[in-house]
Amino acid sequence: MRKPLPVDADLLPEAVKGFRSPTRLCPPRMRSKLKDDELTYLRKLAQSLPTHFVLGRNRRLQGLAAAILKLWEKTIIAKIAVKWGALNTSNEQMADELKSLTGGVLLLRNKFFIILYRGKDFLPGQVANVIVDREIALRKCQTNEEEVELYMNFSTSKSNFRKRQKEDSEIQLEAYKEKLERELRNQEYRLRILKNQGIMTEEERECFRKIGLKLRGSLVLGRRGVFEGVMEGLHQHWKHREVVKVITMQRVFSQVIYTATLLEAESDGILVSVDKLKEGHAIIIYRGKNYKRPLRLLKKNLLTKREALKRSILIQRVGSLNFFANQIERVISDLKLKLAELHGSKEKHLKNNSEGRVPERLIEESLPEVSHCTPIQLVQKSLEDTLDQPDGKGFRESASLSMTAQHRP
Repeated sequence: MRKPLPVDADLLPEAVKGFRSPTRLCPPRMRSKLKDDELTYLRKLAQSLPTHFVLGRNRRLQGLAAAILKLWEKTIIAKIAVKWGALNTSNEQMADELKSLTGGVLLLRNKFFIILYRGKDFLPGQVANVIVDREIALRKCQTNEEEVELYMNFSTSKSNFRKRQKEDSEIQLEAYKEKLERELRNQEYRLRILKNQGIMTEEERECFRKIGLKLRGSLVLGRRGVFEGVMEGLHQHWKHREVVKVITMQRVFSQVIYTATLLEAESDGILVSVDKLKEGHAIIIYRGKNYKRPLRLLKKNLLTKREALKRSILIQRVGSLNFFANQIERVISDLKLKLAELHGSKEKHLKNNSEGRVPERLIEESLPEVSHCTPIQLVQKSLEDTLDQPDGKGFRESASLSMTAQHRP
């Protein structure tokens, strides 16, 4: 007898309105799990069955799942073939999707076939609806009976009910009191642990300081500063020893203290000491008495390595701009001061001179010779002299040059 042609599952709809997994109810004194001999029997039975569906899509299989549920009302096994030559097919993803939608048992899965068994607890649609309606009716009857029973008990023994209510309230009060006492003991224990963890005697601090300074392995902070990689390295050091030595190349002591407090806050450790070494400053951090290695070493609130480098470059750029701006401001102020002094000396010469004019010969003799140049070149020369001679001699030379260029006809 010729076997019927399978149904192309790719033509079925991707989503079915109102679709839901079927209701399942296992018969009494029976387990839904298959035994080994039952599994073998069902696999042999599925070999002779015709192929029901042909599938080449991995996801959105609600239409196929609805068709399989209808098929299971007539047969217990659904046999699905995987299309040959279809791109990006995954039989594992297909089987997981169908299993979650139908709730069946996967008998076989390979690159050719996917075989699903409906399960011992499968219920057809009509039977499932009848069972659900019956359960709702039973629940309504049960709630009605409980309400009637409560009303009868309340009407017949109102005094007993009050006594029982008082006893229940007392029992609840005692239980609540015990709960509060237990919570108080737990909080006191946690507070004691935290205090013991944070308290460190001077002897312990000195001992940890000596141990940290003698350590060969250390964590070096570069130009990036504190970022998430530093925290990871800190916890890696604490995995093998109690104390870690962090060496920073910062020269300003206030910046070193800020880095030490930041490391202490982010790592939840205890800062032991900050010492000056040949290669920089050593920051000794103790991991604590009740240290537990965190599950996530990288913290989300810190910068990454690339972001920390960008921050360092930006800080360096701003610092260099501020430095050169201050240098130019100093040069400008000194030039203005020299210019004011020169104008004052010129006015004195005009007052002393009977003719009201200062001879050019006296000005040329008092000032050194200089070639004609622009004011911008004079400022550049004065800046170079200032940077080369920080004691201030360059300022006087640049001022004299600029005044000579202004007075020369």
